[in-house]
Amino acid sequence: MSESLMPKSDSFSARVRGSSHIDFKTATTGVAAKAMRNELSNLVNTVKEPETKKAFDTEMQSFFYLFTRYLSERAKSQDLNWDHIKSPSEDKIVPYSKLPSGETKNLNKLAVLKVNGGLGTSMGMTGAKSALEVKDDMTFLDLTVRQIEHLNTTNRVDVPLILMTSFNTHDDTLRIIKKYANQQLRITTFNQSRYPRIFKETLLPCPKSADDDKKNWYPPGHGDLYNALYQSGVLDQLLAEGKEYLFASNSDNLGAVVDDKILQHMIDSRSEFIMEVTDKTKADIKGGTLIEYDDTIRLLEVAQVASEHIEDFKSIRKFKIFNTNNLWINLKALKRIMELGEMELDIILNPKTTDDGQAVIQLETAAGAAIKHFNNAHGVNVPRSRFLPVKSCSDLLLIKSDIYSLQHGQLVINEQRMFETTPVIKLGDHFKKIAQFQKRFKKIPKILELDHLTVTGDVYFGRNVTLRGTVIVVANEGQRIDIPDGCILENSKFVWFRTSTSSHNLSILQGCSLET
Repeated sequence: MSESLMPKSDSFSARVRGSSHIDFKTATTGVAAKAMRNELSNLVNTVKEPETKKAFDTEMQSFFYLFTRYLSERAKSQDLNWDHIKSPSEDKIVPYSKLPSGETKNLNKLAVLKVNGGLGTSMGMTGAKSALEVKDDMTFLDLTVRQIEHLNTTNRVDVPLILMTSFNTHDDTLRIIKKYANQQLRITTFNQSRYPRIFKETLLPCPKSADDDKKNWYPPGHGDLYNALYQSGVLDQLLAEGKEYLFASNSDNLGAVVDDKILQHMIDSRSEFIMEVTDKTKADIKGGTLIEYDDTIRLLEVAQVASEHIEDFKSIRKFKIFNTNNLWINLKALKRIMELGEMELDIILNPKTTDDGQAVIQLETAAGAAIKHFNNAHGVNVPRSRFLPVKSCSDLLLIKSDIYSLQHGQLVINEQRMFETTPVIKLGDHFKKIAQFQKRFKKIPKILELDHLTVTGDVYFGRNVTLRGTVIVVANEGQRIDIPDGCILENSKFVWFRTSTSSHNLSILQGCSLET
């Protein structure tokens, strides 16, 4: 079994044929690769059932290939040459306004994929993030299903939904999708890879057996989409059904709906890969951006940027757009690239610290980085409305508010909103977790006329609160502010300092007009 983990092995995954021999620059690199190979062989040998063992071996081969690439690149110190980086030429970023109208019949050639591997840990969740209720008692998954069901029934087409889960979300997702059994929609799920975390000091895997604790494993980012789609057989299944195009996006991006104009443009321009980008604002300075590098269009992520160039990267002047991770992929082209073993994505090093204080690393990849492998690949600059991710409770407040309503599972901005932009909302650490967020809002405030909201500290909102203009509410440590039912705060700033040792609570009434 150990032979199957050698890069030169005949049994090595077909996707790396022709590029599996790695010329290690240093003895250290060779030693680290050999030690990792032996450890992975031991891991594979902890699996007894033959079919499971074979699948796990394939997965570990893929991981080992990524690991040896990492070692090789680290030895060569192949950093991007900042002077070679250019903003993409105009023909590489097509404005959405110039796209032609779409033909409904093309939808029969389309499948939709949602990257559904994330846990909502940053928001205090323990299960699949897509199971979070975001609007009108509906979850991310409910909204996606409603959108595609409406698309299928209205246009009399058959667009299937594919969910890429991770080992963290797979069981959760299977349980959730049972309720869609009778819908006008086919749902396919497949699991992305599960790779071992690596100890930073020794460069050895954390797990000691294939069924070791979950904390010792990680899903290797959404760039794993291509390998997992290929290895799972779902890619071949889609091609056999006559599907030619895949629209992939993150499950928590509520703006990522099927757009027949982009699909039509993809067909007309014979592009094998389209990335939706949108104009950068100060809130998006860390988002990946498209660049031209040595005459090739590429994705540049903040993790790939040397510290001395970070401010340059964040500049809105130099890099005007960022990647929404809404991707359109030609499935036949993907099959060709995977069979030739050419899908080499830039490795993103993600350092972590375990609960017991150990430094570990995760080798990850980004799906958008595949753009460099496809013919006639380019970006389409889409309206901001196609990028509505829910990454925090501040985002959730906006989505749940009266700014948006739902039409067939799709978010639509309220016509009574006077501005094209949505308000900036910044909720402090007291609102970070979902349970706290829900406790602190008896009801979501009315914010149709809000420009900016900042809330810090121990603050509670009553029912039917209206916020207008710029509202700032700050409760200092040890203090609590309660905003009463029916309160209207307009261009208001409240900062609560302790004025006496006995006073710990403030109900805002001064400067607060009450609805009758």
